[in-house]
Amino acid sequence: MVQTLRKEQEVFTYADYLQWEDGRWELINGIVYDMSPAPSRMHQRVTGDLFARIHALLHDSPCEVYVAPFDVRLPDGETTADDEILTVVQPDIIVVCDEQKLDDRGCIGAPDLVVEVLSPSTALLDLKEKRDLYERHGVQEYWIVHPVDRVVMVYRMDKGGVYNKAEVFGGSDIITSSSVADIQFSLEEIFGKISSKQKSPLT
Repeated sequence: MVQTLRKEQEVFTYADYLQWEDGRWELINGIVYDMSPAPSRMHQRVTGDLFARIHALLHDSPCEVYVAPFDVRLPDGETTADDEILTVVQPDIIVVCDEQKLDDRGCIGAPDLVVEVLSPSTALLDLKEKRDLYERHGVQEYWIVHPVDRVVMVYRMDKGGVYNKAEVFGGSDIITSSSVADIQFSLEEIFGKISSKQKSPLT
């Protein structure tokens, strides 16, 4: 399970985060999460295949796709000062269609699409805390990928700013993004080579 890291102070900011030179961290509402060790081979394989597929589909699109590690700063309110931002995450994949949200340090503000691939150490964080976080910050679409079960849960934001009940795609289903044009492909392209003997990330 992902471990929280508490030091002398209770709340950390992006300014603190920039000073940490070792390890891989995420900062959610001022609490530090230690994201090491590195993800499993299966996690990286699925993430890589998804990134490659989405990247190819967006070749002629103004939208840009990035793969972790890539910082996404999610400010509360209008402030964007480093010492006031309490949340910095590194989703496995993001798609951003507003170039003004991108700078040399990553993305500031909600991406249009966030994809998280489950692994044993991050499953609970991705399924609950990050789902609530992305909803609160206005991420229009959130995919949670279950590599072993070969399914993708898709949360789409309604007009009231709340995620609808998750849609579940699996097998040879065609998955389509409602927030980013041109993203549409068969999950067989991603899950077709995964062994059914692999251990579930939730156990």
